[in-house]
Amino acid sequence: MSVALHTLPAVAGATPAAAGGGIRARRQPRTSVAALQASTVETASVAVSVNAEAQQVAAGVETNKKAADVRGKVVVKEVEAGLEALYDDGFGGVTVKEYFAAARAISNDDGGPPRWFCPVDAGKPAVDNAPLLLFLPGTDGVGMGLILHHKSLGRVFEVRCLHIPVNDRTPFEGLLQVVENSIKYEHAMSPNRPIYLVGDSFGGCLALSVAARNPQIDLVLILINPATSFAKTPLQPILPVLEAMPSDLHVTVPYLLSFVMGDPVKMAMVNIENNLSPPETLQKLSNSLTSMLPLLSELADIIPRDTLFWKLKLLKSGAAYTNSRLHAVQAEVLLLASGNDNLLPSGEEADRLFKSLKNCRVRYFKDNGHTLLLEDGVNLLSVIKGVNMYRRGRQRDPVTDYMPPTLSEFKKTFDEDHKLFHLALSPVMLSTLKNGKIVRGLAGVPDQGPVLFVGYHALMGIELSPLYEEFLREKKTIVRGMAHPVLFEAKFESSRQELSRFDTICMYGGLPVTPINMYRSFERNQYVLLYPGGVREALHRKGEAYKLFWPDQPEFVRMAARFGVTIIPFGFVGEDDVLELVADYNDQKNIPYLREWIESINREAQRVRDNVKGEDGNQDIYIPALLPKVPGRFYYLFGKPIEMKGMDNVVRDRKSANEVYLHIKSEVENLMSYLKRKREEDPYRSIVQRAVYQASWGVSAEVPTFEP
Repeated sequence: MSVALHTLPAVAGATPAAAGGGIRARRQPRTSVAALQASTVETASVAVSVNAEAQQVAAGVETNKKAADVRGKVVVKEVEAGLEALYDDGFGGVTVKEYFAAARAISNDDGGPPRWFCPVDAGKPAVDNAPLLLFLPGTDGVGMGLILHHKSLGRVFEVRCLHIPVNDRTPFEGLLQVVENSIKYEHAMSPNRPIYLVGDSFGGCLALSVAARNPQIDLVLILINPATSFAKTPLQPILPVLEAMPSDLHVTVPYLLSFVMGDPVKMAMVNIENNLSPPETLQKLSNSLTSMLPLLSELADIIPRDTLFWKLKLLKSGAAYTNSRLHAVQAEVLLLASGNDNLLPSGEEADRLFKSLKNCRVRYFKDNGHTLLLEDGVNLLSVIKGVNMYRRGRQRDPVTDYMPPTLSEFKKTFDEDHKLFHLALSPVMLSTLKNGKIVRGLAGVPDQGPVLFVGYHALMGIELSPLYEEFLREKKTIVRGMAHPVLFEAKFESSRQELSRFDTICMYGGLPVTPINMYRSFERNQYVLLYPGGVREALHRKGEAYKLFWPDQPEFVRMAARFGVTIIPFGFVGEDDVLELVADYNDQKNIPYLREWIESINREAQRVRDNVKGEDGNQDIYIPALLPKVPGRFYYLFGKPIEMKGMDNVVRDRKSANEVYLHIKSEVENLMSYLKRKREEDPYRSIVQRAVYQASWGVSAEVPTFEP
């Protein structure tokens, strides 16, 4: 484990000595930071003015007389992410044992003051204008609590960590000044670059206090079980007794540390694969616990008795200081709360802070302990991406600030979380070559964008997960799905909000359906997924499966022609083999309580298609009552690509655009009719037949289907 000391002018500090070769320390010149240029992502002005109304988009599109060459003429002055889909973020390669080794090495006290260091394993950010991330440590103070996340965060952030030497006795206000001086300096250098403060436990108090005192600085706070609830800790009644005990009684420090540390089993599970058999998992867990438990006892040597009691006093004073200033916090806040925190009532504190802070979102981890960042199953970067809180400028840009899923995220989602779902459904992906031949796989889909996929939105969007997985596995590319804005609004979240499917949608490319987002995605040659039927189609009523609810608005066709986009209509069937719709919108509107809830949630939600009359414009949101069926099978068919390049008449003439629009709609209906007919010929449509086949050939074997 290597660490680069990064000493700021405001915080003079000595370099800690290396311990057993574990720490390599050096001073970094200030000029290396001064060279960083942070600014908001700027785009060159373009001839087309795109706003929320698709009609205005179409009008602007007509101003360009050479739609076929537009991609070569639109100049974009912006910094792209610089990361490809499924890049290796290094997450999962470090265990808690490395934390103890690094903590032991860096805690060799040299008598210096608190200081910042740059973890060498975080490396250099792979994106330009990467925001600064400052880690504020918990009760241990060593600054290594982020070690499991250094590599993954280091790809998209400039990471620095605060180290508070073991024998340092700087009071809370002094530590607050250290952090405050640093963020003021960084803000003066790069006023348009956000600064992320990741505050773990005690560090959460520091982060909130700094934000309260500096509302003019663009801060994003990520709080992990903040110690603002220290007054309610189970330790309060016994702290005076423990402090009065003789120092030669060695039970005091281990007892206190048992509260500070998290769940040992969760910590031991880090880096153990979830796809192992139960005996293999048990064996690896046993080995990990056996090697880790002695290290837990060594923590008493790393944090001496006097230091620990000083830290607890710091917690008390820091919590009191912070709670008196919560009303002044203006920054964005993401609070990660554990349900099994033995040191603090973090769940209850999440409820309080969610109400007290002006701009607070919560992700609740009900099975985790106090040291959340050192426990299994928590990827901090994934959480940040899932709540759309990664940005490189003053405002988040859903197109340019999007970071693609990493290899570890892909494995977690599709090889673990969704594995049984996909295994039970065994999706069939078919595509159409330019000569009209239907083949299995995505060979008929162009390898380069821009491409627009237009199709039927199944009940509750159940078709999305296998579609995203297949494009990532076969094409190594992200499909940017245009989704209803309500999926990105935090107003319906609670103080015990767990990671949800909405977070996954955001992580895998979902963005609000607006003309400007589609325009800018085409501009960057991306794959875009559009459901013209929208919410009305995804939340359809009984008897409406596979019925399209497309409005009479062909503007996406004109925009596609403007950029020379390849449009691929696609069909999907299989929802009726998986789900039974029990109570739909009409049923629920007849129940007074449910009717009031539906009306309330739709009043608060952002409206779309209010200018569209009839059922196609009814985009009311509700939650259908569903019953699962014995799983059938999912079928996808991507139709013959429709090349829009050179179709200037579609850009200029609404009638021509409408003809293409109706052709696409007809193609989607024909593709679904084909799939409904052909699935009757599939000998493996039933899960029973598929299970027998996989029992013979292995679960990873591709199950055959009908002949196209």
